[in-house]
Amino acid sequence: MYVIDNSNEKSDSKKRFLKKIKLYEDICFISTEKNLGFSKAHNLVIEKLYSKYHAIVNPDVILHEDSFEKIINFMELNQKDVGMVIPKIVDPNGILQLAYRRELTILDMVVHFFNAKLFRKRYDYHTMKEKNFDKSFSVPFGQGSFLVIQTSLFKKLNGFDERFFMYMEDADLCKRVNQVSKLKYFPNSVVEHKWVRGSHKNLKLLKIHIVSMVKYFQKWGIKLF
Repeated sequence: MYVIDNSNEKSDSKKRFLKKIKLYEDICFISTEKNLGFSKAHNLVIEKLYSKYHAIVNPDVILHEDSFEKIINFMELNQKDVGMVIPKIVDPNGILQLAYRRELTILDMVVHFFNAKLFRKRYDYHTMKEKNFDKSFSVPFGQGSFLVIQTSLFKKLNGFDERFFMYMEDADLCKRVNQVSKLKYFPNSVVEHKWVRGSHKNLKLLKIHIVSMVKYFQKWGIKLF
């Protein structure tokens, strides 16, 4: 396991954390000494990976079962068709989160940030609400709080696009995965995600998110709706 400290923090809590990490011989600690951004920091492990599968998991995700075993078994049975998997993601109340989306458009991003209630029909369409979430289906864009990808595929794609400092790197990765394989929703494993939605509450994070959106549409072309 690799733990990457993507900061220059010098707090006492960090010192206590580092002390605990040293107790585990199977953990490799990497310090960047500054914030490189999510994509660049995550990509530091690519050349060190020798696993068959690679998990991308947010720190605010809670596992109530052995989700990895279930997901990997599913991927083993569907190696030729399934390059990446997103499980059933729920909030702390057990309600399904809207982590499954269709192709991104300008309209959908505007609706998502500013007025989902007014454009409820469009928002429901974008978040694939009509799908049967008791069955597996293909997902154009799976929110990146919990994704499991074939390591060989992750390496082939050179990991995350480092042009995205934070936000949209998951949408970009999903799009590239779906060009050569499939991202599948897997309903037989449930994980809990304490979704903070930082860019909806913090102006600085909102600006970073908007910059990433611009880069995304510059890369993939502008799709209005």
